[in-house]
Order: sequence, then structure tokens, then C-alpha cells
Amino acid sequence: MNEKTKVCVLGLWHLGLVYSACLADLGYLVVGWDKDAKRVKELNRGVSPLFEPGLEELITRNISLGRLTYTTDLEYALRRIPNVLLTFDTPIDAKDEVNLAPIFETASELARYMQQDSLLIVSSQVPIGTCEQIKSMIGEQNPALKFDIAYCPENLRLGQAIQYFKHPDRLVIGADDPDTLKRVEEFWAVIDAPKIGTDLRTAEMTKHALNFFLRMCISFINEIANLCDELGADALKVASALRLEKRVGSKAPLQPGLGFAGGTLARDLKILQNLGDKLGCETRLVDATLKVNERQTKMVVKKLEKIYGTLKDLTIGVLGLTYKPDTSTLRGSVALEIIQELIDKGAVVKAYDPKAHPGEIQQHPEFQFCSHPYEVAQGSDALLVITDWPQFKELDFDAIKSKMRKPVLLDARNMLDGDKLAEQGFLYLGMGRKGYGTIKG
Repeated sequence: MNEKTKVCVLGLWHLGLVYSACLADLGYLVVGWDKDAKRVKELNRGVSPLFEPGLEELITRNISLGRLTYTTDLEYALRRIPNVLLTFDTPIDAKDEVNLAPIFETASELARYMQQDSLLIVSSQVPIGTCEQIKSMIGEQNPALKFDIAYCPENLRLGQAIQYFKHPDRLVIGADDPDTLKRVEEFWAVIDAPKIGTDLRTAEMTKHALNFFLRMCISFINEIANLCDELGADALKVASALRLEKRVGSKAPLQPGLGFAGGTLARDLKILQNLGDKLGCETRLVDATLKVNERQTKMVVKKLEKIYGTLKDLTIGVLGLTYKPDTSTLRGSVALEIIQELIDKGAVVKAYDPKAHPGEIQQHPEFQFCSHPYEVAQGSDALLVITDWPQFKELDFDAIKSKMRKPVLLDARNMLDGDKLAEQGFLYLGMGRKGYGTIKG
């Protein structure tokens, strides 16, 4: 086995699991490390702690091929392995502020066990300047240790993470030494994508800038959608027209609906805000992007209040709890925010999600979790589609309507056919779209 293809992946949640499984599938010899003994034990049995399409199959196949193993023993994990990937899903608090403690704790242990002349690649989402802190920390604790450090920001999309890992639009490689840049390019040679070499801080800022731009697009189209709601225009058609403009582009994230969520997506904006405060630089566009996003969640409840006046004692059904389809996590879910606001207004809430993690569901006794969408519809005064799981398009809406007390359907993702649902007797409401139909039952 070529030494260049031996790698240790540190931190086994979404990012680390995808990296470890995909690298093994591309022919690398991979050891994944995490402190969670239960998680490691299950992974070595081929059982993933989270849902990502194709991930569990990838783990199982590469374990059987002898290219992938998991351990809680860091000294063992790093033994005779020259490449180390730091892939923690950086924790954030309720205010989307980053907590770098797990990364720094692991960096401290790396100072003890990392091999001489190792290559340390940081892919965790971290504030600009973090790689320099990691390098300094390791150097202070073990001055005799020689190693290279680089930053390669992840750009995975939950639900499509394997595809995006193997076929990225580009790879950004940050290192302050030309020889390190070359070494990292050789490590990633198996990935066929443009590779952009730069210094550490520029690579870190590139990640912040990308996420800021994407979130700004989301807040922009939602601002337009809210105006369309009041003026009787259709924000979906506005967005379609904009995407055909070459200066905007067909892939621009201009989908009217709810704001960005997921527990990590506001992190870069908060980092830029904090940097601006520290440096005395105004970040007005960052501030506005966050403000619009925070307001957008409340638009769902406002739409229901326009219909009913008060939500007290109404039963509201919610379809979709995860922050996006093809994932199992409720971390930072906008659905939970909406549910809490409904409860605060006096409503009773029932909900369904096809993949939400049972352990996370148990942490939310404030609403009833149902085993089927039709159970959610039973006796409901309104049904909200919050996560755009594709299977929701296939529901029997005649059966749904027959079970509801009032046939009000609010499609917060604009994924359903409003005209058709109106013909079936629903009052259909989208986001940034005119209402379809009236309450007939």
C-alpha cells in the first residue's frame, strides 16, 4: 500500500463518516477515530449512526474489503499513517456560535501521537485563523514534531454528500508553504476537479464567503416572496425568470419558502459578524441576511392567523421535521421552531417525518409524533408541509382531505401543485404565491 494513500480521519459524524467511507471507496486505507465507543462499535458492524443515502452500504463494503476500520484508540489510529484529516462537525450553540473545544482537544492529543512529517488537513468548518491556532498549539506542546498543515474546506450537501465528495465543483487547498500545497494536491489527485491553491486564511475565508453568498440568495428571494404575497405576484415565476439571466445563473439558490436552517448554515454569518465587531468593520449585509431569515420562519404562523384569527385549540399537522430531505437530523430544524411557535399560540401539534432520528424525536414531547402522514391529517385544522420530502408529492390528498377537520394546506416549500389541490377542495397556500381555492369543507 502506497504511504500516500494511508489516512486517519478524526471525528465521526456526518463529515467524518462521509470522508472515511468515500476515501476508502476510492482506494485509500482508512482508519476512522472517535471517542464515542458505542458509535465506533456500531460502525465496525457497518451500522451508521445517521442517515445519508448510500453511506451505510459504502461503509459495509469497504470494511469487508479491508480498507476501512474504526477505533477509539488515537495512538493506534495514527500509527504509521502519514495523512491526518480533521473532520469534526464543529458544534454550535443555540445562537449559532461555534465551539472549537473538541477540535482543540484533539489537536492537543495529536501533539502526542502524530507521526513525524505528517500532513494534517483540516476540513471542519472553522473560523478564519483556526488553522494557525492548531499549528501553534501542536508546536508548543511538541516542538520536535515536524508536520505540514493545510485547510481544505468541505463542501458537502446533506442528502447528496457522497456525490459531492467524489465529484466536487472544485477543491480549495489552503497552505502557507508551496511544498505543502503540492503535497495536498497529490493527496487529492484521485479527485478529478479543479484545485485552487491559496494560503490558509484565504481558504478559510473562502468557506465563509461561499456560505454567506448562498444564504444571502435565500434571504433575497424570501424578501421578494413576502412582497409577492402582499401584491398578488408569483415569486416562483420571478425566480425562474431570474435564473434564465446569465448574470444570475440556472443554479442560483432562488427557491422561495422557508429560510436557511440546519444548525450550521448561520454559523459562517455569525463568524463574520463577530469578526466585524472585533475589527471595527460594519457587516450590514450579513446583519440583514440574518434578520430576514429570522423573520421568515414566522411567516408560516402569520399565514394561518390570517385564516383563523387565533390558533388557540386548533390542531395543526406538520409533515417533515428534518431540516432537509435525505437526512435524519433535527439539529437546527426550522420545523421545530414553527412547532414551538404554534404551541405558544395555543395550538395542538401532530407531526410526521420519514427519517427523523428516534432519539431526537424523544427529546420533543411537546408534540405528538405520528407513524404515518394520514394519522397527522386526522382531525387537523391545517396541514403544513415543512420539509420537501419527495414522497409527500405521492400522498393521496383526497384521503388526506377526508380526514381533516378543515382542508387548509400550507406548503412552505412550494413543492405541490396548488391548482390541482384547489380543485380537490383545499385552500392551498404557498410562500410568495397567491392562494388557491377556498375552504369548502
